[in-house]
Amino acid sequence: MKSSVIVFPGSNCDRDVAVALKKMQFNNQMVWHKETSLPKSDLIVIPGGFSYGDYLRSGAIAGKSLIIDEVIKAANSGCFVLGICNGFQILTETGLLRGTLLRNESLKFINKDINIKVINNKTKFSSKYKLNQVLKLNIAHNEGNYFTDKNHLDELKNENLIAFKYCDKNGNISVKSNPNGALENIAGIYNSKKNILGMMPHPERMVDSIISNTDGVNIFSSLMV
Repeated sequence: MKSSVIVFPGSNCDRDVAVALKKMQFNNQMVWHKETSLPKSDLIVIPGGFSYGDYLRSGAIAGKSLIIDEVIKAANSGCFVLGICNGFQILTETGLLRGTLLRNESLKFINKDINIKVINNKTKFSSKYKLNQVLKLNIAHNEGNYFTDKNHLDELKNENLIAFKYCDKNGNISVKSNPNGALENIAGIYNSKKNILGMMPHPERMVDSIISNTDGVNIFSSLMV
C-alpha cells in the first residue's frame, strides 16, 4: 500500500509515523503542507505535533493549508485518512470529522501512557483488534477533550462510529479513567463512511516492544488486509 504523511511547521511526530509505516511495509512519502498535489495514496496520515505552534487554536491554521484541499478530495473519494493527536484536531477544523477538541479539563498539558478500549473492530483501521480489547498507548496533548453536540453524539453511538474510549487497565470506562474530560471518554471517532479515523492517542509510539509495546501496530497492519 502507498501512504502519504502530511508535514506542517511544528509537526513533531511525522518521522515516528513514517517509521511505523515503513515497519508495516507501506510505500510512504512525506508531503510538505505547501504542496498542491498528493502522490497516489491508499492512506493519508496527518501526524501529531503542534502545527503552527497551535497559534489561534490547535489545527486552525493547518486546516487552511494548500495541501488540505487535496486531502479533502481524496478523503471524499474514499481514501483512508488517519489523524493522530494534532491530526485529529486538524480533521475537525476541516470538517472531515465533526466535533471539536477542547482544552484538557485540568487545563494542563498531559503526557503519559493511558489505556483505551476498542469499541468498534469492524473497520479497515481496527479489524486486527478484538472487540473491547484494552490497549496501552501514549497521549501528549493540551487539547484532547473531545466534545460534540447531542445529535452528533447520538449518531456516533447509533452508527458505531466511536473507535476508542479511555478506560483503565481492566477495561472499565469511568470518570477516573478519563485523562482529559472527553465527552463519554471518547478517544477516537470515525466519519460515517469509516474511511477517516481521528484519535488523540499515538499508535505510532507503540510499534516496538524494545522501546514501548506493540499495541499500536494493528492500526496500521489492519489496513494491509
